[in-house]
Amino acid sequence: MVTTRPAPLAAAPAAEPRTPARPRLHALDGVRFLAAAGVVLYHFVARWHTGWGEAPGERFPVLGHVATYFALAPELFFVVSGFVILWTAWGRSVPQVAASRLARIYPAYWTALALTSLLLLVLWRDGKQVSLGEVAVNATLLQELVGVRHVDGVYWTLWVELRFYALVLLLVAVGVTRSRVLAFAGLWPVAGLAAELSGAHVLQEVLISRYAPLFAGGMLLYLIHRDGHARLPWALVGLNVAIALSTIVPAQMGSLSRNTVFEPNPWILAALTVGCFATVAVVALTRVSQVSWAPLAALGALTYPLYLVHEYWGWWAIAQLSAHLPTYVTLGVAVVLSVALAAALHHAVERHAAPWARRRLEELLGARSAPRRRTVGFRPQTA
Repeated sequence: MVTTRPAPLAAAPAAEPRTPARPRLHALDGVRFLAAAGVVLYHFVARWHTGWGEAPGERFPVLGHVATYFALAPELFFVVSGFVILWTAWGRSVPQVAASRLARIYPAYWTALALTSLLLLVLWRDGKQVSLGEVAVNATLLQELVGVRHVDGVYWTLWVELRFYALVLLLVAVGVTRSRVLAFAGLWPVAGLAAELSGAHVLQEVLISRYAPLFAGGMLLYLIHRDGHARLPWALVGLNVAIALSTIVPAQMGSLSRNTVFEPNPWILAALTVGCFATVAVVALTRVSQVSWAPLAALGALTYPLYLVHEYWGWWAIAQLSAHLPTYVTLGVAVVLSVALAAALHHAVERHAAPWARRRLEELLGARSAPRRRTVGFRPQTA
């Protein structure tokens, strides 16, 4: 989206003392994959769709009730994203961060959009009525901004992520330092809450008001991971948890009541909202951070493509098989198909097209000549 390299945005971030290298957090990869698996299960056995020929909650009265609460997996993703995006942005220029994020999100997204569009336009027109015009607008990932439907409902989180990336780019332009991260992660969610309470729709969109405390909490947890425990960042984490409870729980109560046959328990939703922060804290700040197991990284790599392709392809498999196979066999086939598509997307696109796109974008944006500061042995994870 950025085609030139304005001088103010390319300014080098303010220098800070170098910090020792931190190893990859394999457990964080595992958390990301489990969150994606939770989304898959929620969509297949709890959220309303026509594949089973009845409400999924009627087919899965127990599993569906449990899976209802996996609807909070995107909230966990947002906390993880706040942690990881700050990690990857620290010490880099605006062009470098922009190239990294655009190359990360778009190639896999375009491929998944093409696959889902093929399914809905050709193979399974009863799944959802979409038009070529809608597909074209969806290719920009700006469909929500211009009032066009998402081809696949899961794309809503990508619009949230894009706006978060834009805010991070502003922070990078100013220069990422500890004091600025603390100020940003403290003031941004408060401003978002004020926008929520005032009903200022434009500000809600710009500030990502509902989800701001999740991203900000993740950023603060990264700061603690990077620099060690201190009272101020922990106090701000607590503030963000409190704000998240005030925005996430009411929104989820309404959403789950509309989209499932179950009545969610607000206390469980509150506990799980707190758990989103607690999970990242445990993974990053305790001995769990020392877990080193390569298969977790492989699973983490499947998270994004699995999230992108599972919904309609899984529902299609369920619709084709549910009348002919036992319920749990059908569910298993839908899950296996989703994972297989995700693996193919990762190996065919993410491992090849994404690195190429990043190099090309860096050249286009002038990132290779931009000043860059890296910490010693810096090895960030991708989100």
